[in-house]
Amino acid sequence: MNKSAMIRARVDPVLKAEVENVLEELGLSATQAITLFYRQVKLNRGLPFDVRIPNEVTLRTFQATDAGQNTVRCENAEDMFERLGI
Repeated sequence: MNKSAMIRARVDPVLKAEVENVLEELGLSATQAITLFYRQVKLNRGLPFDVRIPNEVTLRTFQATDAGQNTVRCENAEDMFERLGI
C-alpha cells in the first residue's frame, strides 16, 4: 500500500514523549500506532473505545483521588486481593 498521505497534529510535548516511550516498549512507531488506530476506527465504524462524560460520582472520585483522599495502598497484588476479599 502506498503511504503518501500525511497527518499533522499538535499535542502536548510531555504527552507525546510519554506515549512514544510506551509505543517503543510495544515495538511500535508513532506511524504504526496511528495506522493501527485508523484501521480500528474503520473496522468499528467509530472510535474503538467508549468516550463518555463522567457522571457526578465519578467526577467526585477523580477529585478525591487526585487530592490523595479515599485511597488504599497495597503492598502487592496478593495484598490487594486479600483486602478485596477475593
